[in-house]
Amino acid sequence: MAGKSDLRLPLVVSFALHGALLLVAVFGLFDFLKPKLQPQEPAAAAPVQATLVDSGKVAAEAQKIRDKKADQERKEKARQEELERKAEEAKKAREREQEKIKQLEVERQQKEIETQKAIEEAKQQEKQAKEAAQKAEEEKVRKETERKQAEAEAKKAQEKRAAEELAAKKAEEKRKADEAKKAEEKRKADEAKKAEEKRKADEAKKAEEKRKADEAKKAEEKRKADEAKKAEEKRKAEEAKKKAAEEAAAAEAAAREQELAEMMAAEQATIDASRNSKLTSERDRYTAMIKSTIQRNLVVDESMRGKQCRLLIRLANDGFVTTVQSLDGDSVVCRAAKAAVTKAGKLPVSPQPEVYQLMKEINLTVQPEI
Repeated sequence: MAGKSDLRLPLVVSFALHGALLLVAVFGLFDFLKPKLQPQEPAAAAPVQATLVDSGKVAAEAQKIRDKKADQERKEKARQEELERKAEEAKKAREREQEKIKQLEVERQQKEIETQKAIEEAKQQEKQAKEAAQKAEEEKVRKETERKQAEAEAKKAQEKRAAEELAAKKAEEKRKADEAKKAEEKRKADEAKKAEEKRKADEAKKAEEKRKADEAKKAEEKRKADEAKKAEEKRKAEEAKKKAAEEAAAAEAAAREQELAEMMAAEQATIDASRNSKLTSERDRYTAMIKSTIQRNLVVDESMRGKQCRLLIRLANDGFVTTVQSLDGDSVVCRAAKAAVTKAGKLPVSPQPEVYQLMKEINLTVQPEI
């Protein structure tokens, strides 16, 4: 808002000074012409003195107007230079903002790459841990199988030995053998019972260890997922905050630049409109003079009544006709019109270069005045 007020104040001052200068010029001109419009009287001493006083006043007023105009032009030039400086500063500020936005975008992309890399490494570590656990479980099963095979072989060897002992002593030691058999069967039953109890205890222990391991694994996976989610949410929030700040800064810079450009364009449009109006009026005046010249040199007859021809004429800067050609219209009128232009040789052209640029190639319609 402060920048906008700073720009409006010079405009208001400029318009006020232009208006004051115009009023001073009008009143000064009126005073300058007033003595000339009064009827002349016989020469006398007192009127002669009055006329001399009025002339001095006019000269002083004219000098004052010229001084004010020179001062106004100097101030206008300074104001234009200030506007150009502010426009350049706004442009440089926008370029700096653009560079900052690019740098922030590069940093954001780098953070995304690092985050993705961390996620991939975590997945790889998890995969390796699963493979190691699977290998350990397979090794445990293999050792358990070997142990059971060894127990089975030992049992077979013991039974064979007992059978041989029984065969050797079956007569006299039948009773002992029976008792020993019973004792052995009881022992085996006890051992089998103990082995079964041990197996069940081992299986329960393994199941508990597996359950705890699964729970620990799930807890670790959940912790990692929560940490990754929090990190992602924090990153997105930071990016959104940075993006909002960048967009706000860019919007503010663009608004300032747009406002300055619109003010400069409006002022330039006013100046251009005034200048173009004067140039167009001057061009139309000389075009009318050219048409009048062609009419003076045009040889007409009754057959041309109501007919016309459209010509394209190119002029040098001194009015010399370099090209004349008919575009469309009655052939008889066109021949007469071209002859009239050629006869004239030179046509009226404004000495002002800008007006000449508008009429160095003119397209006009010739209609005989009968």
